[in-house]
Amino acid sequence: MKTPGRLIGPHLQVHQGLRNAADRAREIGATAVQVFTDNPTAWRRRAAPPAELAEFRARLAGGGIRSLAIHAPYLVNLCGADDEFWARSVVTMAHELTVGRDFGADFVVMHIGSHRGEERSAGIERLVCGLGAVLREADQAAGGQAGIPRLVLENSAGMGDGIGSSLEDLSDILGAAVDAGLPLERLGVCLDTAHLWGAGYDVGSAAWLEGFAERSERLLGRENVVMLHLNDSRTELGSRLDRHEHIGAGKMGHEGLRDLLNHPWLGTLPTFLETPGMDAGYDVLNLDRARLLADGQALPTLPPEAFTLRRSAARSGPPAA
Repeated sequence: MKTPGRLIGPHLQVHQGLRNAADRAREIGATAVQVFTDNPTAWRRRAAPPAELAEFRARLAGGGIRSLAIHAPYLVNLCGADDEFWARSVVTMAHELTVGRDFGADFVVMHIGSHRGEERSAGIERLVCGLGAVLREADQAAGGQAGIPRLVLENSAGMGDGIGSSLEDLSDILGAAVDAGLPLERLGVCLDTAHLWGAGYDVGSAAWLEGFAERSERLLGRENVVMLHLNDSRTELGSRLDRHEHIGAGKMGHEGLRDLLNHPWLGTLPTFLETPGMDAGYDVLNLDRARLLADGQALPTLPPEAFTLRRSAARSGPPAA
């Protein structure tokens, strides 16, 4: 089952090879794919693109994959006051953008990070300074050639000193970027439904969407919201925690997700799933569940073993401590 025209697909694991990942995307009928380019929990990055990269790109194109996103490593934090950590984050993100160009990616999506005990305003200032440095280094590495992906900031669930859990945070970041002279057409926002839920946005309610969409457009600008992460949550509304669950089987349920997938603006954005068990066959299960919701159909009950899976390596946050 495939919903015509909709760009939707999973975060695919590529540890068994890029060719296999591309074949899997085609097999399950994905039209969008998100991947890591390297180990998401390490600073060290490959010195050269993977040998399979050209074939990966060709197989994605041949399989009807029309949007590719790269998820940045979890370690990156451009908001903190530690100069060495900040500089390492800049180098890593510039590398991800240049490698993303080699992959033919539309987006490189990153977590905004934490101010680590500093003032929120100071964290945003550091972030914007870092974003500018990332774009400059990526452009220099690319030698002025076109094709650098859009650098996308993902909303957070609001744990600890994290920045970006509210629409107001995201709006202030974009405003500070404009004030610093950064081109917004090279930046963007990714909205993650599980993170919205953790931050207190009632994604599960059928009544939430219109007001949220209006506020998003007013505060962020429709042109700056460029992708979605579609995830249910294992945690309670407003928990400030990031714990993903199968589509329509978590605490938020299905009504709000159904309406989101059919919204005339937000429902047209490239949409990527980061649900449990992506490397254990649950990629197609959750993709099918999202399609069923989009088509207004009932969701089947999941077997008990679906809820005993170890958390997928496709999660959008670092491992729980």
